[in-house]
Amino acid sequence: MGNLIKIFILQILFFLPFTQIIQAASYNIIKSIPGFPGILPFHFETGYVGVGENEEVQLFYYFVKSEKDPENDPLILWLTGGPGCSGLSGVILEVGPLIFNTSACNWHSKAPTYQLNPFSWTKVANIIFVDSPVGAGFSYATNPKGYYTDDLLSSRHVHQFLRKWLVDHDGFISNPLYVSGESYCGMTVPIIVQEIINGNKVGIQPILNLQGYILGNPTTWKEDSTKSRYDFAHRVSLLSDELYASTKASCYGTYKDVIMDGINCTQNLQAISNNLDPVYTNHVLQPRCVSNQTCQSSMYQLLSYWADDTQVRAVLHIQKGTKGPWVRCNYSTAYTKNVGSTIDYHQNFTQEHIRALIFSGDQDMIVPYVSTLKWIEMLNVPITEAWRPWFFNGQVAGYTTKYSNDIYNLTYATVKGAGHTSPEYNRPECFVMVKKWFEMHPL
Repeated sequence: MGNLIKIFILQILFFLPFTQIIQAASYNIIKSIPGFPGILPFHFETGYVGVGENEEVQLFYYFVKSEKDPENDPLILWLTGGPGCSGLSGVILEVGPLIFNTSACNWHSKAPTYQLNPFSWTKVANIIFVDSPVGAGFSYATNPKGYYTDDLLSSRHVHQFLRKWLVDHDGFISNPLYVSGESYCGMTVPIIVQEIINGNKVGIQPILNLQGYILGNPTTWKEDSTKSRYDFAHRVSLLSDELYASTKASCYGTYKDVIMDGINCTQNLQAISNNLDPVYTNHVLQPRCVSNQTCQSSMYQLLSYWADDTQVRAVLHIQKGTKGPWVRCNYSTAYTKNVGSTIDYHQNFTQEHIRALIFSGDQDMIVPYVSTLKWIEMLNVPITEAWRPWFFNGQVAGYTTKYSNDIYNLTYATVKGAGHTSPEYNRPECFVMVKKWFEMHPL
């Protein structure tokens, strides 16, 4: 890993010289928003931070102060997956202070209403939700070239964003910092953590008080994706023993067409597709959405209706002319996935004084828990607490295990009944999980 550290230090020195640590371009305190009655009972801020060459990339963010003790509570940098999904998903659908008022909501209304989320992570932490990479949500580039990015460059942009944001919000520099993300952010969060570690070591200001990272349902290594999905599907009885064994044998364990035995492998793969294609991979226990049905996609549509409203954009202080129709996830062809695995990054962290919380919804077939457990075991960090259930309101909320080598500490937890991603389906359990973890209490 020595060469990796040297490369990152050179990248940091090239992309983030000391002279680039300047204030954020702008930010605004939002007192009220369309859809919520009255004044917001929490500190809500939006703004842009310019990063990259000549600040051609303008990353938009939402910031919510902790409702408990903002001066001392942790500071979370929250990234949504995709790549290309907006931080607004985190604010409304997952860990933020607002949720849709589903009891009064017309699912086809273009003016959704909100209520407070009693299980918001902002009850115990300050959270910055970032629209990253460029093109996600309300983030934009000042020229077409700026929209071309990749895993490494977008991670550097977030690192720049964070240091510049903290210069502009220096009251939070000493707060314990946790870099967090979900889904595809399993590929970018470890890079950002490594950038921060290396930046601190070479003295880039401000020095960040990095304490750990949090990953939910994380994509980590692409080569295992198909195999882990089939392993998971077999475990939860979506594939028969016979078909699973036959496919494994005929495809020589690769689950890809094999020329030597191409006919049997191809036929088995087609049979697996016939079994799994009708399943909603985000949550295998829930039905796929059909027209006029209330489901998770209905929530996504409400977000789009709200973010496209001209009054909403004015209240959030969105730069006019920078964005067309708002989309929750912008899967742009301008984004290159140039990192195949982040396991080496996690391996490097095992030699740092750092904490990690990794969690998985146990009904997620996009990034199944079996894949996450597999790469965690590859780190060869001793198990300090055996696999056991954890509880919420007297009921099993999932299962957990701990790993530690005295300097690096990793807690892994499943969230029972949750899909991709866990806080979208099980807000109360996820809140209790992270609250206990911050307090260093066992789940």
